[in-house]
Amino acid sequence: MKHRMNAIRVGTAALGALVLSCVAVAGAATAEEHLGDSDVDVTVDIAEIDEPGVLALTIAGTSTTLTETGSDALIREFTGALPTVTVTDTREADEIPDGAFWYVLGTATSFIGSNGEAPIGAEYLGWAPRLIDADPGSVSAGDEVFSVVDANEAPNNVGLVDEELFAVASDSGAIAADGQWTATADLSLRTPATVAPGSYSSTLTLSLFE
Repeated sequence: MKHRMNAIRVGTAALGALVLSCVAVAGAATAEEHLGDSDVDVTVDIAEIDEPGVLALTIAGTSTTLTETGSDALIREFTGALPTVTVTDTREADEIPDGAFWYVLGTATSFIGSNGEAPIGAEYLGWAPRLIDADPGSVSAGDEVFSVVDANEAPNNVGLVDEELFAVASDSGAIAADGQWTATADLSLRTPATVAPGSYSSTLTLSLFE
């Protein structure tokens, strides 16, 4: 099978901030006489792209933060959301092989503590993919994957240790005219209450295949 892969990494470290400052200097205002206007017409010719189209994956951000919600005496729970994921197909129908279909898989690394804490395995991180702007008849979101602590959700309580399905299009050629689809996933890190306190980070990788 022909593969085209684009990998996007999403770290769960805290977001940084860049502050831009602008200082305005006040000056004396003077009255000016308006002596007329002159117009300039601006035109542009945009030629049709002759190069073959592409199938590509992009993501609206490189990090996300999980915050504690819903913890109890036995389970610590931290939730957040994946930045919006977009799959774009600019190919013409005759550029797509018969029977081709694309799909996006996701996998995560262990959470590593910043002060030498014991790692939290990716089996504790789950997700619930959902479509934002896509025809459910042409693109489908993957199944929800639960943390290993959620024994009642077996066999889907495996976390994101291995490649798990994020989204799939069953027929690339049939939907190529639509051009673009977006989706996200609700993320949930659920660990035993005995987990060591600290600041942890992991990398979640999304890969596009056809």
